[in-house]
Amino acid sequence: MKSLEKKALLQLHKLHGERREAIRKRLKDFSRVLPSQYFYELAYCILTPQSSAVNATKAVERLQANSFFEMPFDPEPILFQKDFYIRFHRTKARLLLRLREGFPDILDALSDSRPTIVLREWLVEHVYGFGYKEASHFLRNTGHRDLAILDRHILKNLKRFGAIRTIPKTLTRKRYLELENQFHRFANTVGIPLDELDLLFWSMETGEILK
Repeated sequence: MKSLEKKALLQLHKLHGERREAIRKRLKDFSRVLPSQYFYELAYCILTPQSSAVNATKAVERLQANSFFEMPFDPEPILFQKDFYIRFHRTKARLLLRLREGFPDILDALSDSRPTIVLREWLVEHVYGFGYKEASHFLRNTGHRDLAILDRHILKNLKRFGAIRTIPKTLTRKRYLELENQFHRFANTVGIPLDELDLLFWSMETGEILK
C-alpha cells in the first residue's frame, strides 16, 4: 500500500460512494437467482472468456429463446453471429453441449450445502471449460460472496493501485489463490468489501455494472 497514492485512493472511495447503491443492488440481484436459471448462468460463464459480457449475454438470450436446455441442438451457428460474435465459437459450442449433458450432476452438487470454496473446487474439476475464474464468476452470479474473479479488468486495477506488482501471463491454481488473497488484503485495507470492489473495478473499465 506504500505505492498507492493518496489521491488515487480518495478517487477510488469517491467513485465507490457514487456507485455503491447500484453495486449493492446488483449483488442483491445475484442472491435472487433461482436454480432454474443455473444452466444459463453456467453457459454465460463458459462464453465470456475472450468475449465481451454484452455479447455473451446476447448469445445466452438467443440460446434461451430457442430452448437449448429443453431441446439441445448444435449451438455453433448462434455463437457465430456478426452482431454478437463469440470467440472460439466451435470449442465453446462443444462445451455447451457437454454442459447440457452433465447438468443433472452439476445441479445436484449446487444443491448441496457444501462451503463455497469446496463448491468452487468441485466446479473446476467437473465443469468442462471452467477454471477458477469461471467457477468464481458463476458462484458470484448466483449469490456466493468473497470470491475473486481475476479477469484482465480486475488484474489491471489491482496493479494500478499497487495491490500486485505484475499481471501474470497465466494463472495456475496456486497463483490464482495467491492473487485472490492479495485482493482480499487490498479490499480490507481500503475498507471496501471485495464483492463491491470487484464490480467497481469492472465499472471503471466498462462504464457499466454488469455481471
